[in-house]
Amino acid sequence: MVFSGQTGAFAHRNRRIGLLGGSFNPAHNGHRYISLEAIKRLGLDEVWWLVSPQNPLKSESGMASFARRLSHARAVAQHPRIHVSTLEVEMGTRYTADTLQMLGQRYPAARFVWLMGADNLAQIPHWLDWSKIFHTVPIAVFARDSYDSVALSGRAAQRFRGARFPASAARVLADAAPPAWVYLRIKPHPAAATRLRQAGQWPIEA
Repeated sequence: MVFSGQTGAFAHRNRRIGLLGGSFNPAHNGHRYISLEAIKRLGLDEVWWLVSPQNPLKSESGMASFARRLSHARAVAQHPRIHVSTLEVEMGTRYTADTLQMLGQRYPAARFVWLMGADNLAQIPHWLDWSKIFHTVPIAVFARDSYDSVALSGRAAQRFRGARFPASAARVLADAAPPAWVYLRIKPHPAAATRLRQAGQWPIEA
């Protein structure tokens, strides 16, 4: 895989890299907005979009093909510091915990930060080996309307409450030893994949 003309583990030495995983069914400007906010707020060098071949928690019904989702994500990203990745397909992983473990092995000198919305913080206890995720990489959680209360009072936030960084320390999160996480409040973005599908703006196949 080639990013910005560099290859291999050495090319990513000491780089701060945000990881945004998901189905991207479809990718939209909300993903791009969160990525750019993460770069700014966390002091990241780049963000990788990890397009999932199939999210284990989502039905295959209504899911566009991987090739279509990947192509659309690349069309939406359009930024030199946002890279749309096929890593999960290359590595044969479906679960976030496995993906993060293999990324750590492949790029041992990179400093990864997992990026997710408040809705995912609320539901992460349903993910396979979810506690392992907190112990593998620092995590940045972005607030989402109507999810703040349930996310911050939920099982994951409570279990790791002692590892929470203040928002003012977000720029040092990438250098922290996990478990370490931060909750960031940003201006809401109106785009959402569910609304786009419901509005008929995302046909499954062209």
